[in-house]
Amino acid sequence: MADDDARWPIEAARAADTKSADDVVVLEVGPVMAVCGYFVIASAANTRLVRAVADEVEERIRTAGGPKPLRTEGLDDLRWVLLDYGDFVVHVFVDEARRYYDLERLWSDVARIDWREPAAVAADGAGTGEPSS
Repeated sequence: MADDDARWPIEAARAADTKSADDVVVLEVGPVMAVCGYFVIASAANTRLVRAVADEVEERIRTAGGPKPLRTEGLDDLRWVLLDYGDFVVHVFVDEARRYYDLERLWSDVARIDWREPAAVAADGAGTGEPSS
């Protein structure tokens, strides 16, 4: 389990996963970026699902006693919704926008945080927080 600083980004990743978001990752960008500590990146097949994922992230963090977003962007066209919590930023993309911007490639030198529940990590076998092939 990651340290307490990653509590809310991990909660956001788990919330996105419950709404069937694709390829959910948590990147620890703090060591190379002064603006925030973590990026949570997820995508969805269509704009309706992008909205559902973003709403679930916000609701789950709120009900768990976490912070409210300082600002939210992208709700007009729902191709890239950004929830800025200050210490972490949640990016929810429609699939083609995620491929276009490819944030994981831009931040490929930062650590990925394991966000899955321990039972899910054991089930995927890799312990990386991503399903094995």
